[in-house]
Parts: sequence; structure tokens; C-alpha cells
Amino acid sequence: MLEGFGILSLTIWVPIVAGVLVLLAGGDDRRADGVRALALTGAILGFVVALPLWFGFDRTAPALQFVERLPWIPAYDIEYYLGVDGISMPFVLLNSLTTVLVVLAGWVVIQHKVAQYMAAFLIQSGILNGVFAAVDGILFYVFFEAMLIPLYLIIGVWGGPKRIYAAIKFFLYTLLGSLLMLVAVLYLYKQSGSFDIFVWHRTPLALSAQMLLFVAFFFAFAVKVPMWPVHTWLPDAHTEAPTGGSVVLAAITLKVGAYGFVRFVLPIVPDAAQELDWLMIALSLVAIVYIGLVALVQTDMKRLIAYSSIAHMGFVTLGFFIFNPLGIEGGLVQMISHGFVSGALFLCVGVLYDRLHSRQIADYGGVANSMPRFAAFMMLFAMANAGLPGTSGFVGEFLVILGTVQVNFWWALTAGLTLVLGAAYTLWMYKRVIFGPVARPEVAALADLDGREFLVLLILALAVLALGLYPQPLMEVMHASVEHLLDHVAVSKLTY
Repeated sequence: MLEGFGILSLTIWVPIVAGVLVLLAGGDDRRADGVRALALTGAILGFVVALPLWFGFDRTAPALQFVERLPWIPAYDIEYYLGVDGISMPFVLLNSLTTVLVVLAGWVVIQHKVAQYMAAFLIQSGILNGVFAAVDGILFYVFFEAMLIPLYLIIGVWGGPKRIYAAIKFFLYTLLGSLLMLVAVLYLYKQSGSFDIFVWHRTPLALSAQMLLFVAFFFAFAVKVPMWPVHTWLPDAHTEAPTGGSVVLAAITLKVGAYGFVRFVLPIVPDAAQELDWLMIALSLVAIVYIGLVALVQTDMKRLIAYSSIAHMGFVTLGFFIFNPLGIEGGLVQMISHGFVSGALFLCVGVLYDRLHSRQIADYGGVANSMPRFAAFMMLFAMANAGLPGTSGFVGEFLVILGTVQVNFWWALTAGLTLVLGAAYTLWMYKRVIFGPVARPEVAALADLDGREFLVLLILALAVLALGLYPQPLMEVMHASVEHLLDHVAVSKLTY
């Protein structure tokens, strides 16, 4: 059966085509204003074409929706096969919205190679949507690898003084893990005769094979999350990346790794996943506690938020590997929330850096006196990062802790330390930067948010509050697919 070009293709190809048009239109920085307008138009159009996914989604059905299936390389049974369920669809929307905000955030800041910068983000947006929508294993792998290229260029061209080192480290870490995934994909094709990911879900596999596949997928996805101890590339990448690069890296790219666990590892190798759940839980708890302590001693705002991201993503993997609905739904909600909160915090650091050209906490103090509107927004995002009830940061963490309590009280108690540590490092940073007397004349002269910056932070603030106060619509979207996943994981593939 062939199902043609539709909404998911538009979410992929509209931003990619827009990125190519931006490149063609703006080889010269003298055309920067027109390039920015074209890029913003492409980003907004990319978000608009994704909206029908939310409004047209059947929340009661666990099956794939908006399916598109066309032959791509028929000789090898490789298809252009797209579809989303309640697990993947929200991430397409999150990515499309983030792209709009990133284009706006770089509107004034980027003055060099503007067209290339904007095009990189637009093309990256389309590729990331492809990752979340791909149902064919090879198509997924192509998008999964292609997403490295724009981000590598974003860090390497527009990054800080050590940008080349950070870009190469990011690329090598993620590429090496991906090569093992390619071996796993080819093995699954040999066993099943298909590259359809959902056929792999039903393919019987011996426990020894599942263990090896688990290892291959683990290295591909754990590096992306990133899990401890393969996390060391992330602080360097965040520190050197331009603000927009940090936002996309934190809000979307890290989610690809966690999405890989729930789309590939849990349903394809369920017996291995349950045999090795102790390992995943241990690594997640180490990330939550140890990395939280590491964040406490950071003096660079970007590095602190980067380490905070690793700790919060530890909650996601913990939720996935306790194998109950609260844990998995909490992990997924935490992924969406972290996209809003971490993206907003990196944008806040970017606002300060644009004015003072420093990310050092010690260089600030008393910012609230000169930037009261900015201080109010950053307070909300800091509280959300600390898990304050009423914000999105609370919902996912609460659900994961609640789910973990049902499995093991001591795991839940250890995970709950993140609420203490998160408040400690986030509010310590906020207090040192925002409150107190004005320490330097440069801080006293800071201008508050302009209209563009205010709009970007307002959109994220509304998202953080909406998800925190009323998470039910998002959870309704996920619920049927999560229940179906857990029913599938509960049946051993060794009995097929």
C-alpha cells in the first residue's frame, strides 16, 4: 500500500527548502535583513504546517497516524516511511516551535554569515523532524546522522574561542556511537527481512542477540542523552556554541537519545532491557546526584545549565526503565518540559552575554536593578528548573518519582535529591547574578529586554506555565501509546 506526501513530509521539507532558499538568497551579509525575514517566514511556516498534527491527532489510538509510505530503494526494501504516535508527535511540534524562537533570538546577535547561520537551523529543524517521524530503520539512521552536520557547523563557525575543539569532540562522540547502531540495524534487517521499525518490534530474538543489540543501541543513544559517563562532550559543546546552538542542543538534540531508548530499546529488546534495567537505573541515579553536585561548583552560567541538563535527563532514563506508566509518561513530559526550561535558561544567558560579553557568574550581581523584566522571566525559568509546583519542571519529575516509589522507595528517595540539588545550584546562580547590590558600572548600564527578546521569553514562559498548570492534554496524547508500549514490553520475545 502506498500512502503519499502529507503533513509529516511538509514538517520535514518546508524548513529544509526554506533553508536552501535562505542560502541562495543571502550569500552577502549586506542582504542580511531580507535573509532574516525569509528565515523567519520559513520557520513560522514550518511550525504552522506541524499544527494539524496536534489538532488532528486521535488521542485514543496507539497506532501510527499521518502515515506516509513510498518506495525509496526497492531493491533493498528501503522505504520513505513516516508516521507518528503519541510518543513522537509532541517532539515534532516542540522542534518546530523552537526553530522559530532560535531564528528570532539570533536576529540581531548574528552579524557574520547570517544566511548560513539561519539556513543551518532551518535545515537542522527539518532533519530533526525526520528523526521523530521516520519508521523505516535506514531512513531513521540517515536523519539521525545528518542532524550532526548543521550542529557541527553551528558550533564550529559561530562558537566561542574553543569552538573547533568542542565541535570535533561533539561530532566524534556521537558518530562513534551511531556506527554501532548501523550494525544493529543491519542485523535486525537480516533477522526480520524488513527495515520497518515496527516489524522489528515483533521479531523474536534470542537473549544473547538482544544483549548485543542493547549494547549497540545503548552507545548510540546514551551519548546523545547524554548519560554519565559519556556526557563529557556536552558542557564543552554548550559553552562554545552560540546561544541558538545551545538552545537547539538542549531543547531537541538531547531528546533524540532518550527517544531512541523508548522507540528502539524497550520494544525491540525487551528481555535485555529488563535484564539490564539495574544498570540504566544506576547510571540515571548517578547522573541525577553526582552531576547535580558538579553543577553546584560551576562558575560559568552556561556550564552550570549544561550540567543541569544532564541531571534532568537522568530523570528521563530513570522513568523509562522502571517499566510503569507513570515513569514513562513522566519521562516524556520531562523531555518536553526540559525543552522549554533549558532552552529558556540558555536564552537568558544569551541575553546577558550579548550585553556584557561574559558568562561568568562573578561578573554580575544586581541585574534586577537595571533589567527588572528580564529578572522576572529568569526567576520563573529558574524556579521551573528547580521543580517548583505550578511549572512544567515539577510535573515530569513528580510523575517519575511517583512511579519509582511503586518500584523501589530508595531509588525514589535518591532521585528526589535532585529537587534539593536543582534548587541549590539554580537559585545560587540566580541570587548571585540577579540580586544584591550592583557590583559593576557595566551592570548598572544594562538595558532591559527589547520587544523581540520579550516576545521570545514570553512564549516560553507561557509554555512553562501551561504545561505546569494543565498537563492533561499532553498526557492524553501520550497515554494510549505508552500503554501499548508497556503491554508489548511485558511479553517476552523469547516465547514468540
